[in-house]
Amino acid sequence: MSDIAGRAVPEYRADEFHERRSDLLVAVFVINEGEKVRKQLLRMRPLAADVDIIVADGGSTDGSLDHEYLRETGVRALLTKTGPGKLSAQMRMAFAWALDQGYSGVIAIDGNGKDGVEAIPEFARLLRAGYDHIQGSRFIPGGKAVNTPLSRLIGLRILHAPLISLASGVRQTDTTNGFRGYSAALLADPEVDVFRDVFQTYELHYHLAIEAGRASRFRTVETPVTRTYPRGKVPTKISPIRGNAHVLGVLFRAARGAYRSPAARKDVSA
Repeated sequence: MSDIAGRAVPEYRADEFHERRSDLLVAVFVINEGEKVRKQLLRMRPLAADVDIIVADGGSTDGSLDHEYLRETGVRALLTKTGPGKLSAQMRMAFAWALDQGYSGVIAIDGNGKDGVEAIPEFARLLRAGYDHIQGSRFIPGGKAVNTPLSRLIGLRILHAPLISLASGVRQTDTTNGFRGYSAALLADPEVDVFRDVFQTYELHYHLAIEAGRASRFRTVETPVTRTYPRGKVPTKISPIRGNAHVLGVLFRAARGAYRSPAARKDVSA
């Protein structure tokens, strides 16, 4: 599957295991997470009574996503990206599929086992209450940051959160956290315009946080979550020099509006 209705969506394969049963979708984003994602899906299985769950895979080769296990844990579908791009391409894939399936909102969560899945029902409640962008935060009352590396905390507090907050016009406390909820209205909005090939790595997380805050037609909120890092060496797919430099570049470009859609730019200048 690829571009439909003029949207830039990477090529992907969809393996569906049961029909749609909910108005909301939880998308678990993974690539080679091994036992971590399998244990996380097991913890999420009771939630399948209220929300549908899919796995949005970037092209795992570790055998962790065999279909029988996914069926047993209540997963509705496995989307496997076969085209180019990284996290933001996976997100475009999942969002396009969700909109085509008629879901009213998507809850995004990493599949690395760090996030407390017990927060998912509150994300669902807030989406059903009419919020468009829900940011999970470890740093508001009720949230917990467990074993967070000091370097991550410093970068978040002095650079990342202030820049996203300034650009969006809304105070945000945990802007590196990918545990979020998005309404279909936000994802389908032509001025937000998420289905563009410019979104390949981390751009889409930042773009959505900024644009949802900027536009008065969207309702935004933070909700408490728990994120737990294992003790010892921090597991990450971001290389210490080149990877972090890329993340900072994306952050600065997003903050100055480089990913804003042509329609949104036209609206601002009008």
